[in-house]
Amino acid sequence: MDIITSHINADFDSLASMVAAKKLYPDAEIVFPGSQEKNLRDFIEVFHPVKIKRIKDIDLSRVEKLVIVDTKIPGRIGPFAELLANKKIKIHIYDHHPFTKGDIRGELEKIENVGATATIFTEILKNRKLHPTPFEATILALGIYEETGCLLFPSTTERDLLAAAYLLKRGANLNITSSFLKMELSMEEFDILNELVQSAKEIVTQGIRIKIAKASRERYLGDAAHLAHRMMDMEDIDAVIILIEMEGKIVMVARSRVPELDVSKVMKEFGGGGHPTAASSTIKESSLEVIEEKLTDIINMNIKPGKVASDIMTRPVIHIQWDIPVKEAESMMTRYGVNVLPVLKEDRYAGLISREIVEKALFHGFGKSRAMDFSTPDAITVNPQTPIRKIETLMIEQNQRFMPVVEHGKIVGAITRTDLLRTLYEEFLRRRKIEETITREKPTIGRNLSSWFKEKFPPEIHNLLRLSGEVAEELGFNAYLVGGSVRDLLRGEENLDLDIVIEGDGIAFARAFGEKLHAKVRTHQKFGTAQIFADRIKLDVATARTEYYESPASLPKVETSSIKKDLYRRDFTINTLAVKLNLRDFGLLIDFFGGQRDLREKSIRVLHNLSFVEDPTRAFRAIRFAERFGFKISRHTENLIKSTIEMNLFSILSGPRLYEELRLSFHETEPIKTLKKLSGYGLLKVIHPNLAFTEELEATLRSMQETLSWFNLLFLEEKPDKGILYLMALFSGLKDEDMKAAAERLSPPPRIRDIILRGIPQVRNILGRFPVSDPVEAHKIFSNLELEITLFLMALSKDRKIQKVISHYLTELRNIKTILTGDDLKGMGIQPGPVYSKILKKLLEEKLRGLVNTREDEEKFVRSLIQG
Repeated sequence: MDIITSHINADFDSLASMVAAKKLYPDAEIVFPGSQEKNLRDFIEVFHPVKIKRIKDIDLSRVEKLVIVDTKIPGRIGPFAELLANKKIKIHIYDHHPFTKGDIRGELEKIENVGATATIFTEILKNRKLHPTPFEATILALGIYEETGCLLFPSTTERDLLAAAYLLKRGANLNITSSFLKMELSMEEFDILNELVQSAKEIVTQGIRIKIAKASRERYLGDAAHLAHRMMDMEDIDAVIILIEMEGKIVMVARSRVPELDVSKVMKEFGGGGHPTAASSTIKESSLEVIEEKLTDIINMNIKPGKVASDIMTRPVIHIQWDIPVKEAESMMTRYGVNVLPVLKEDRYAGLISREIVEKALFHGFGKSRAMDFSTPDAITVNPQTPIRKIETLMIEQNQRFMPVVEHGKIVGAITRTDLLRTLYEEFLRRRKIEETITREKPTIGRNLSSWFKEKFPPEIHNLLRLSGEVAEELGFNAYLVGGSVRDLLRGEENLDLDIVIEGDGIAFARAFGEKLHAKVRTHQKFGTAQIFADRIKLDVATARTEYYESPASLPKVETSSIKKDLYRRDFTINTLAVKLNLRDFGLLIDFFGGQRDLREKSIRVLHNLSFVEDPTRAFRAIRFAERFGFKISRHTENLIKSTIEMNLFSILSGPRLYEELRLSFHETEPIKTLKKLSGYGLLKVIHPNLAFTEELEATLRSMQETLSWFNLLFLEEKPDKGILYLMALFSGLKDEDMKAAAERLSPPPRIRDIILRGIPQVRNILGRFPVSDPVEAHKIFSNLELEITLFLMALSKDRKIQKVISHYLTELRNIKTILTGDDLKGMGIQPGPVYSKILKKLLEEKLRGLVNTREDEEKFVRSLIQG
């Protein structure tokens, strides 16, 4: 005999799964192991969906195969648990709950992470073309809708929605489905919910708030799960567990919003089970008080620690020594952009001093006094293991905006109000299970991008990023993916330039990572950076840094800092996005400065008002990014660019940095639009006062663009330098002395400078000698020119005949070589000497004119030359 069964207190998912299993095992008998929920009993009484045998009519000794659906916990299959010890019985299991210790194991196990077991069976029936009847589809739909809360519970997956859609296509009746799913509370249920709310007791463990509520009724209530959901909706808590005593047993239902509390493990201790977020159990022969006491102990044993100070604190912390003058404290606050500084006496924490106090002390003339004299030594501190919830309470109640994290008398980190607010906001999003609000391609703030990493990055990159998180965790560091790869991931473009920032020691991380991969590691101790070469993949690693500028447009001074400070030193908000790689938070998107907002709005925005003062090249970069991505520059950022020009800060900017920005612009954008925009902002005059975007320059640039497009279509291995070409075009309208001054201002590498300054006059000179019809003369002119100068000549020429000659040279003449060599001349009996070069030169000229082609032709010509 074959049996199909499910769990005690069966629900619609149980029935649906058993009905579907009957189609796979047509000779098996459907048997409930015990009671059913009231709604299910009512449904069976009305529709008699399938032949169901009573447990007392089953001879257990005759069972050969046991098909278990929607559970695999021995204590939940009633009398059938006796069969588990019989090794001869074949056991097949279908379930959507994850495996836990002590679960039943079977010969066949179909365990899938979906919202309902009915979803698993729907997929099997569809794939095997065992299409359900409309009534069977209705029962399966009831199972899916009930188990997933009408597809609204966090455990709902994409597969559940697809299964429901398939069932509707097969004729599922939603009128029947809706009439048997609980929508409104009956008076009796409302009364018991009120009793649960009144009896609820809150416990707080590891910062997690849990409510335990209890009630009792003499007669069987039926489904209690929706009462737990109602309580979760009514209360701002992390988890709820309700205990309802009725008819000599206790039904326990648990719901959790947080990963720190897996309620399936708690319910497992009472013989029940379920999901991490939803589980239940039924207990016999016990009292509410005993169960409640035991429940509290089990929760304490199973709850994972929540986030603590060390998880969110900023480190290392900028600080000052106790005897530093107040005036110097103010200077440090300005340099690093902070409003509070911890005060240390030697290496021990001694207090805090705020900008407000410093400014008042300076106003009263105490600039030379010691910082310690005006510090607050009794400010509240926490240790690295202090729960975030306690820190939240302390900062609010004490009105303290900066919380020092102190261990053994030493400051090891600090938590600001921003750190705390961001953590609380991310927690809020996580609990509400907020998914993408626009499309699947546009994540919201606080979104976890781990699934994106898996989808968008090649498998080897995804594995490397996960491994980097593991290594960082082992070393006690935090690792973040930053820069263009994160920005472009959110833009929907691939960018495999991987930059990893480490809160800790970047070089130590790189060496440990390199050891695990057996990869080459190149370190730069002075800058705290390293490069890891793993097969064909390169990872750039840097220690989290902050920087300050001692004067406008100077190179920055860099010091070790936190990820927040590291991101703050970047140019624009769209480049400040980071993704945490530590396994606990793998994929967590970090957005301190509104980078996602500006990506959505397609806006280039600086982080602070002194951005261009500190680094004026960012003005050129703003235009480069705007043109590259099709973004606009925000109005405020535009005003800051104009102010930087008015302050004449570009005059002290080094030429090489300016040249590098222009070079990147020519390679990454459409140069005509970029140069036009640079001119519109007055930035071309930063290079030379006489540079302007005129109609003549635009025509030259457009001709240069067409020439490059033509050359690229030849598909030659040789690639011209676009930077040289467009700089020649840009400078072509300047007088010789202005051209030299502009080149001097940009200070390009010597070779490039030489090609530009030599090439423009050469081109002007050659254009004055054309047209040239003799291929020998054309070869003589062009063979001594760099490719860039030749292409610039072609672009600058408006004469089609000249362009045809240049085209003929580039595609044919420059590739013509003589077959005969010096050795061949020697073999022909010609004595070595200067005559060789004369003969080969004459031979090449003949070949260029097309008068000789084969080796025999060349030998004949040489002999005639010698005889002559």
